[in-house]
Amino acid sequence: MFAFAGLGFLVSVGYMDPGNWATDLAAGSSFGYTLLFVVLLSSCCAMFLQYLSLKLGIASDRDLAQACRDAYHPHVNKVLWVIAELAICATDLAEVVGCAIAFNLLLGIPLWAGVLITAADVLIMIVVEARSFRALEALVAALTALIAACFLYELVKSKPDMVKVLRGYLPSTSLLTNREQLYLATGILGATVMPHNLYLHSSVIQTRAYPRTAAGRALATRIGAFDSTLSLLVAFLINSSILIVAGAAFHYGNPPRTDVADIADAYELLAQSLGAKAASVLFGVALLASGQNSTITGTLSGQIVMEGFLSIRLKPWARRAITRGTAIVPAAAVAAIMGREGVSKLLVILSLTLPFAVFPLVHFTSSRRYLGRAANRWYVAAIAWALFLVISGLNINLIVQSVISGSFGDM
Repeated sequence: MFAFAGLGFLVSVGYMDPGNWATDLAAGSSFGYTLLFVVLLSSCCAMFLQYLSLKLGIASDRDLAQACRDAYHPHVNKVLWVIAELAICATDLAEVVGCAIAFNLLLGIPLWAGVLITAADVLIMIVVEARSFRALEALVAALTALIAACFLYELVKSKPDMVKVLRGYLPSTSLLTNREQLYLATGILGATVMPHNLYLHSSVIQTRAYPRTAAGRALATRIGAFDSTLSLLVAFLINSSILIVAGAAFHYGNPPRTDVADIADAYELLAQSLGAKAASVLFGVALLASGQNSTITGTLSGQIVMEGFLSIRLKPWARRAITRGTAIVPAAAVAAIMGREGVSKLLVILSLTLPFAVFPLVHFTSSRRYLGRAANRWYVAAIAWALFLVISGLNINLIVQSVISGSFGDM
């Protein structure tokens, strides 16, 4: 268990990155705790897909990008590679700008300057990973613990009604009758599974020294799944905390506020709503830790996708510079020209790219041709394909609704 511990945290940070904060804040301020059920359902879907991802890596000794390169036509792989790179750039954009917003809120640094400061995580990764990959995992785990500690304080200060909170984890018919609730629920579900996490998990799981035998792979799958699920449970609790704090501080606050969806607005209003300046400061600290954590794993995913699809081997510093540059340059430009609102509108690309990562994952793990006896059983395969269809449908619906409404802010 100790040998496998740490990988789950690398994956879990993608489920509590700054890109998810806006939907949780909007859901909490608009509808209180009603959409906690959606957060719970989304987390269960994430745990299932990450299990498939780690199983692919263990059973085939291939990450998702390598499996696609080996199985599909080169033209198909080129398309999948471009889409994966777009997804990582869009994800990294949200994470980099999340860090920049935190610098802006805490220190008053301009948004474009905060984006450039965030580029320093490339140097941090090179130094830390040079010592050991475990050291990088420890850094990510420490930042995750910091985020959890900040929101534990926020929860204590917000004093939520626990009866209403527990009721929020139960399904509500209003999800189907209230168009705005359905829109936010779709946003939470659609943004839950980050495409880069599927590539990341199937690769990093292979860093562990488990026996490359049928019994050893089966044991590694069980232990890896436990580690992953436990870490994603932490991410679920943090996402729940964001929504609960928003509900208690704004929706049920005095006076009530039902229109708080912007991270900067939440930062400014928390101190007033909870009666403590530390509430706002710790909110900003958690945002900074979340963004920094996510940029680290985003950079790792970028090099996995590049090497997996193209079979390119570069020196670590070159890989870091390329993958970070593809996010830093557009992020700095957009932040300087369009500001925070313009950046958020670009994140719709994530919804378009997700099915192109989920489809090959379900395809490979459900096929005996690729995984042999480790392939999904018929009922697991049925659940996986159904989940692919649901996620694809929800993402398409979210895009259509965003285009119709002319607003991408909740993405």
